[in-house]
Amino acid sequence: MKKLATAALSSVLLGALTFNTAFAFSDVESGQAEAINALYDRGVVSGVDHEHFAPKGKISYAQTVQIIVKGLDLNMDLLRFIKKPVASDLYTNIPNDAWYAEAFIIAHYNGVEIPKDVNPNATITREQFGELLIRALEKKGNFPMIKIAPADIKDADQITPEYQGALQRMLVYKIASLDKDGKLNPKAEITRGEAATWVYNASKVLAAHTQKPAETENVTVNVEKVTDDVNKVTLTRESKPTSGYGIEITGIQFGLDGNAVITYTLTDPQPDSMNAEVITEPKAVTYVSSKYKAVAEPAVK
Repeated sequence: MKKLATAALSSVLLGALTFNTAFAFSDVESGQAEAINALYDRGVVSGVDHEHFAPKGKISYAQTVQIIVKGLDLNMDLLRFIKKPVASDLYTNIPNDAWYAEAFIIAHYNGVEIPKDVNPNATITREQFGELLIRALEKKGNFPMIKIAPADIKDADQITPEYQGALQRMLVYKIASLDKDGKLNPKAEITRGEAATWVYNASKVLAAHTQKPAETENVTVNVEKVTDDVNKVTLTRESKPTSGYGIEITGIQFGLDGNAVITYTLTDPQPDSMNAEVITEPKAVTYVSSKYKAVAEPAVK
């Protein structure tokens, strides 16, 4: 049986969960189920009890900061302090022993700007939540400045001017969407279900942004017939000055389009490694059915 952390039982959207397993709350609609269940499995959110999530309930500013910090995995792992930071050094209304104090500290040191006199118990609007989420996302992922075509938000006149840019980018990233009337409803209080969905979508955007493709380099594909049913496929890199360079096949995907997509990674010599100074052409070999056309693509790391 799943156990909920004490903090989660006391008040909140968030909490530490002792088990990491699929779970469906009985009051969650299908449109939000994937996001809520995924964050639940990660220990980012919890229900108000073992069966209910209360997706239409409101969340506080404190819960907002907590879900963004945990959902985007913000941390201070690479920071070093002479004196351990405490919430009271940064905020006037955040007790040092509050369950959400650490989240506010982490948010601050990750460049998420939160008013010094913030009321942690106040509810939060959709525009406030979206602005905090996008700022945290772009800081975490070191996103470049982008030029976008503004979305036609029917109630754009209701958006706080300094939030306009972040909310437009939120729509471009497909973290949130307009309602059927083309409205964002910026001044409405965000619900628990909406908050979880936005954070989940933001975490997917972050993951896609931070994935690094393998080194791009000319790789040739040579196909030789072995039997009527099997072909030998050799992937070859450009010529290299030492024996320390390599190419490795990481997988093959057979598509319905008749292509066998062979993924590969490239390896270069380590700085202090000893390698023979001889011109080489790194190669990797695999075998595929003759029914498929061999195509090579760099693997995504």
